[in-house]
This record gives sequence, structure tokens and C-alpha cells, in this order.
Amino acid sequence: MTDVAHRDEVARAQQRMRIEQVESRCVDELGIDPASLVDEFGPHLGVPVVGTDAGGADVGGADGEPAAEDAAPSEVPYVRAEQEKRLRSAERALKTLGKVNPLALEEFAALEERHTFLTTQLADLKKSRADLLEIVREIDARVEEVFTSAFHDTAAQFEQVFARMFPGGEGRLVLTDPSDMLATGIEVEARPAGKKVKRLSLLSGGERSLTAVAILVSIFKARPSPFYVMDEVEAALDDVNLGRLLEIFTELQRDSQLIVITHQKRTMEVADALYGVTMRGDGVTTVISQRMREELPA
Repeated sequence: MTDVAHRDEVARAQQRMRIEQVESRCVDELGIDPASLVDEFGPHLGVPVVGTDAGGADVGGADGEPAAEDAAPSEVPYVRAEQEKRLRSAERALKTLGKVNPLALEEFAALEERHTFLTTQLADLKKSRADLLEIVREIDARVEEVFTSAFHDTAAQFEQVFARMFPGGEGRLVLTDPSDMLATGIEVEARPAGKKVKRLSLLSGGERSLTAVAILVSIFKARPSPFYVMDEVEAALDDVNLGRLLEIFTELQRDSQLIVITHQKRTMEVADALYGVTMRGDGVTTVISQRMREELPA
């Protein structure tokens, strides 16, 4: 009897120690008096269950639908074995989550700020891209309008100038791709009198030179400028063709100033002033000038 009483006393002491430990944890961890905790959550009360039954199975709706999260919790009688099972399940789920990062909120705030910044920058880039594309479209439309107008004016002048350079001949400017004025090329069709060819590569050197001069003059007439500079454009022309070109030079002189580099005497004769470079006997280069005719009073 003495041994049995001793064992009972030890067991009661151990039970009191466990109870004291539980009470201490209740106060330290939950901040609730043990008596109040038993009154509010003791085994004499039902166990509220939301979404699962007492055994941990999901509780569904009438058609097997999951129960709504805001549904009123149901109560089941307290059964220690079932609640211990739920506790072990909750502990496993908590262990699966891993350790809690105390800096998670700060990291989230930093990432959220970074995301907001990048989102704003992306919106600005998209808006800038749209603005640039709109500017490009406006420039393309303006370039197309100016080019189309200049081409038609130059083409009309080329037909007239070519007919003067090549009496009885025909010449015109043709677009390679009229549907795309921004990427189209320009081909020159030239047919001097008495010839059937239209390609420049089949013309003689003098005819190609004269055709190039006709294009140049056509541009001058379509879009006049205060002055023009030409470098030996008549070097490959014979006397007849040179005379036709000088007639056009005379016409251009009325509205613009011509600066022509030439070795042709006939071209010098129609000039108002001559400027030349010569070397004196001592080897020093000298620039000389000579006015061919006096300017008329205004």
C-alpha cells in the first residue's frame, strides 16, 4: 500500500506540474486567466466548425458546392480524440508554411513601390512611343505631299526643257512605284528625235550629258533658287547643243544668279563678270576679275 500511495502521490505531483505549466503558458502566450479560458473554451462547450465537419472533412452545400467563407459556423460536441486530430493537422499545415519572415511586410512595400515606379515608367514610354509614331506619321505625310508636288512640277518642266534641248524628241520622268511615294524611285525616259530608245544607257555620252542638264534645269525652273552653281555642265556638248543650253542660262539669269565653272568661250561671252586664276611669272597664283558689261541703272 505504501508503494501504491507513493506512486499516486508522484502522479498527482506530475499532474499538478503539468497543470501549472499549462496555466503559465496560458498567461504568457495568450494573456488570459486560466479560469476565464476554461469558461470560454472549455470542453463543456461546443466546438465551432466552419467548412469542415468534426472529423476534418469538407462540408459542402446542397449540390456539393464548398461552403461559403462567411457562412455561420456550426457547433459539434467536444471529442478529445477528434480535436487532437485537428490539432495535429493544423500543426502539420503550420509546419508546411515554414518560418515566418519578419521583414516580409517591408520587402513587400519596397517591391510594391518598385512595381508602381516601373508601371509609371512603362506608361510614359508607351505614351512617348505613341507621340513619336504620330510625329513620324505627320512628317511622312508632309514629305509625301512636298515630294509629290515637287515631282509633278519637275516632270512638267522636264518635258518642256527636253523638247527644247532635243527638238522633236520626247522625255519624261516616271515613278517606279506610284503607290508608295515615300519609297518610290524615279526613272528618266528620253527619246531624241529619230530614235526609238528610251533608256539612258543606250544614249551617247553627249545625249546623256544633255539629258542630265535638262533634269537639272527642270529642277531649277520647278523650284527656283536665288543662285545656282554649276561645274562644267556643258563640257561634253557640241556647238548646237551648247547654244540651246546658253539660251536657257539666259532665261535663268533674269531671276537668279548663276555661278558657272567653264572652259567654253561661248559660255564666258554670256556672263556678266569673269573670275579667273592665273600664275604670274614669279610662280605666285593670282585671282583676276573682269566685268563683261556695265550694270544698267535701276
